[in-house]
Amino acid sequence: MAATGRLAAILTADVAGYSRLIGADEEGTLGRLKAIHTELIYPAIAAHNGRIVKTTGDGLLAEFGSVVDALRCASEVQAEMAERNTAITPGLRVDFRIGIHQGDIVVEDGDIFGDAVNIAARLEGLAEPGGICVSARVRGDAEGKLDLAFEDMGQQQLKNIARPMRAYAIAATPLPPSPGDRVANPTPRISLAVLPFASLSADKEQEYFADAVTDDLTTDLSRIADSFVIARTTAFSYKGKAVDVRQIARELGVRYVIEGSVRRIGERVQVNVQLIDGESGSHVWADRFDTDPRDLAEAQSEITGRLARTLDAELVRDAGRRIELERAADPDARDLVMRAQALFNQPLSPAVHRQALDLLERALVLDPGSVDARILIAYILASDIGDGFSTSVQRDQARADKLICEALECDPSRSQAHNVMGLLRRVQGRWAESQVELEMAVALDRNNAPAIRGLGQAMLLQAKPEAAISYLEKGIRLDPRSPYILIGYNTLGRCHLSLGHTDEAVDFFRKARALNPGIWHVHLLLAGLLASEAISTRQRTKSWRH
Repeated sequence: MAATGRLAAILTADVAGYSRLIGADEEGTLGRLKAIHTELIYPAIAAHNGRIVKTTGDGLLAEFGSVVDALRCASEVQAEMAERNTAITPGLRVDFRIGIHQGDIVVEDGDIFGDAVNIAARLEGLAEPGGICVSARVRGDAEGKLDLAFEDMGQQQLKNIARPMRAYAIAATPLPPSPGDRVANPTPRISLAVLPFASLSADKEQEYFADAVTDDLTTDLSRIADSFVIARTTAFSYKGKAVDVRQIARELGVRYVIEGSVRRIGERVQVNVQLIDGESGSHVWADRFDTDPRDLAEAQSEITGRLARTLDAELVRDAGRRIELERAADPDARDLVMRAQALFNQPLSPAVHRQALDLLERALVLDPGSVDARILIAYILASDIGDGFSTSVQRDQARADKLICEALECDPSRSQAHNVMGLLRRVQGRWAESQVELEMAVALDRNNAPAIRGLGQAMLLQAKPEAAISYLEKGIRLDPRSPYILIGYNTLGRCHLSLGHTDEAVDFFRKARALNPGIWHVHLLLAGLLASEAISTRQRTKSWRH
């Protein structure tokens, strides 16, 4: 079977002092361990949408579709084990250590490989007996969703992992809330299920295509920061069933449901998609995508990429509206970050950026460790420098550099953090470094349209306009409705101008100007180009007359 890749939450567990236990009572230890596996651990993993990859003596490796599922499973297992151990002599107790990390994995013949697996195993070694140790990425994704206490263990140099990583220990059982604590919303702001897309054709190939789009979309949407996405296996249990989406949302505990269909019309494949409010059953957003079916693999990739980018923006926008309506007077740090993200997704404007920065500064006060706030502040500062909005370039560069380095230190696998670092290095004139960071961002998230557009800019700045064009065109195809698409049009115009393609350059500059007439340098480029063309035309006419 060919190897495939996907994003997953990885859980590893082993028994602390296993050799000592075997030496003291081999038969009793093996019997207790077998009972624990069959009565507690295996059912817990299944109940939380996980999959046991393999067991090795006292060890266990499992994967989950979301961080929340993995943490719920781990905390329930450790709580139950603590209760079981009260009736057992201390020297004979079975205590598990658990490590959890989220990242990209490679799946081959049922087994899983990759740095994410290695990191989870190293974190397990840092856990106390009966405890759980997680990465900063897990802590960030679970924040506000579970009533767990995270204790900062500082930076850890994990064996065979190049960069130090911040680790967090978790108490075996949830801590009771303090009297003054706000009760957390049990449903995360962005929680969703991607239902199997329906194939509206008798052609089996179309059904495979529909299932593949569903699978890839589930994986890609799991990359949204602080999202909770129902695992594929659970979502596919609804395939072919006529169930009301509100009932599905209640059963799965999600806020949104995504459903769609695939239909072949002549020489085109048409994909219809709806984003539905799970509470009211109303449509938040709907759209139709067409593609050429001659290369289904390429069509699948392009459709999924566009869907993921569009849905990411729509989910953040709708969540931002909900936050303003529900908790405008008393938001928490994550709410403030999401509101800022919704603002930043609007068309370029210094005033909008200032509003977003104000929200993010408040978020950092509420949660000084927020990785997302750091990334977005650095993103806005670097964007303002590049767009000429900054009132103090040196100050903004220094702060953006500090914040994005801190974010990458906490979570080096965050695609958007590498994208922001790439943008910052570009505005600093460090173009080769910018290219490296942006390539890393795209490797971590193939649908990171800003990073893909940024790669086009980095290529152009290194005098590679032909290479730049393919990146810029892909970025536009992935995210054709982004308010920042004018950057792609503007850079495409510059590429064609440098290649001597005057008509194409004029066309792209006009598109950029139409999207935001306030961007002065587009007017300047277009005016210069049109004036040059007018002079050339006049000279040619004069020469012909003589």
